[in-house]
Amino acid sequence: MRMLAVFMTAPSEETAAHIARSLVEDRLAACVQVLPGITSFYRWEGKIEEAAEWLILAKTTAERFDELKAKIESIHPYEIPEIVAVEVADGAQNYLKWVEEETNR
Repeated sequence: MRMLAVFMTAPSEETAAHIARSLVEDRLAACVQVLPGITSFYRWEGKIEEAAEWLILAKTTAERFDELKAKIESIHPYEIPEIVAVEVADGAQNYLKWVEEETNR
């Protein structure tokens, strides 16, 4: 089993909570954390933008990633939502097993 940490951002606390709850309810992520108070700087349509956002961190398996990504894209208000997955190299075996169990269909 390959575990992933998936990073994304949201424009509001309500949106971040909706995404987090949806991913856990659908068993696409075992655990999702919402971290408030980040500021993002990026180029969009030729201009440098600055936005207050909430960072969302979801733990899932590689096997569920495509479904997780599709779910985020279907409910996220951004035209191009940030969805970045990083493979977890190692971790507490009981935690990794729990992630796998919680994301089983």
